[in-house]
Amino acid sequence: MLPRLPSLRAHLLTLWILLLASAAATAYLLTEFYTQSAAVQVAQVELQAARACREIGDRFAFFGSGWTGSVAEPDDTLKSQLTDVVVTALASHPGVEGGIWTASAGSAAYAFPTYEGTGPKTDLPAAEIDTIRRVNAEALSAERPVATRRVSRTQTLVVQGCPLRGPIQGATAWTMARVHTDQGRAYGQLLAGFGFLAATVLGSALLLGRLLLLLGRRIARLEGQLGRETAEGDLPHLAPTGLRELDRLVEALNAAGTRLAAARHRAAEAERLAALGQLAAGIAHEIRNPLAAIRLKAENALASADPARGRAALDLVLDQVARLDRLLRDLLSLTQPRRPVPTPTDLGLLLQDCAHLHDDFARAQGAAITVAEATTERPHLDPDQIRRALDNLLLNAIQHSPAGGIVRLSGVREGDRLRIRVTDQGPGVPESLRARLFDPFVTGRPDGTGLGLAIVREIARAHGGQARLAAPPPDASGPGATFELDLPWTASQPTSRPPTSRPPAS
Repeated sequence: MLPRLPSLRAHLLTLWILLLASAAATAYLLTEFYTQSAAVQVAQVELQAARACREIGDRFAFFGSGWTGSVAEPDDTLKSQLTDVVVTALASHPGVEGGIWTASAGSAAYAFPTYEGTGPKTDLPAAEIDTIRRVNAEALSAERPVATRRVSRTQTLVVQGCPLRGPIQGATAWTMARVHTDQGRAYGQLLAGFGFLAATVLGSALLLGRLLLLLGRRIARLEGQLGRETAEGDLPHLAPTGLRELDRLVEALNAAGTRLAAARHRAAEAERLAALGQLAAGIAHEIRNPLAAIRLKAENALASADPARGRAALDLVLDQVARLDRLLRDLLSLTQPRRPVPTPTDLGLLLQDCAHLHDDFARAQGAAITVAEATTERPHLDPDQIRRALDNLLLNAIQHSPAGGIVRLSGVREGDRLRIRVTDQGPGVPESLRARLFDPFVTGRPDGTGLGLAIVREIARAHGGQARLAAPPPDASGPGATFELDLPWTASQPTSRPPTSRPPAS
């Protein structure tokens, strides 16, 4: 036995989940690469800011190399000179701004010579004054260069402070540069990578979703076509689905259906021939017995001079001829069934008439017939054929009923089916006869022809239903037998007549 595998839908969902996981991992790697690239940019800017700070220090040292004494607080002239020192130092460092800071007076000089705006920038950036003051204080206190970063969503601010040695007391140099992390080649690559990921994941999701939807619809259509009943019970012809893989399966099923129909036709032909053979054997057997009795009685009558024996022989011959006539009539009914002519039928009245017709025979057998239940609606039936089927079933039930037994007749609607039942209180049907009960010439009575139930089955089939041996009702006493006509319900206008019930005949 092959192992049970997950469905195609489960496989596709698993593939989609794996695709999402792969996209998430790729997005994580892209983010990490971008972060590392941004970190490299920040490190390069920090190195450039440190070089610019040292450049200011070197220029300041050269500027104050001939001075004697010290300056506590620079005046405006000195500040202008110091600004020139800063401009000269930062001219070769694009994107770096900076200045000289004193512990007592604050900013002594500021310049941004590579500023790309309209005109020179001379105003100290107000938003970063606290950071500049803190970095310069730390550099003065530690007597060594100090660097700091301030990271925001779109940029990283790098500030460098370094102490100055010279005539100005408590002087430090500072530089500042910005790294715009939402710009540049790395950021463009990140956006392009995320855009590609989004497009591929969305496209794959749409493609898989469409595939799942198409497969679901096509398979549901195939299920509907396969579930549709055909006139002869063959496989229905399946229409192409438009999907190449499914169409190969459709072609295989259609080919199998064609082979199955041919095999069914051959089997039906063989079954028909077998039935004809069985029927011919049964007819020969049923005819041979009366003919043998006729011949024996005729020979005895011819050999005897007693007129009474000749009379008795003629009586027996007439009885056997009548038996043969009944047999031939039943055979004609079985082999040449009349197509039913459905008309709106008062089922309750039909059941009452059938029960009344057999009251005398039932009374002679010590039994009684009662109509237990009948629908008030008027189904479309052929009343003559249904009456003939009920005649056979009632005769069987009466002949198998014990003294004092009751034969129950009912006809009820159950959903889209009409079920007409005949129930007796006899010994029931032997197990050996159940499988062949409706076959011709199968009977449990010595005087029966075995054609009555076969005729009942043909009438039921002509109405699009079936005849069968059903389970007895729950309130039945004794084993008994219940024969049922299971017919499709085709209703006409309901009648206002109340349900009828006939008491047991006394």
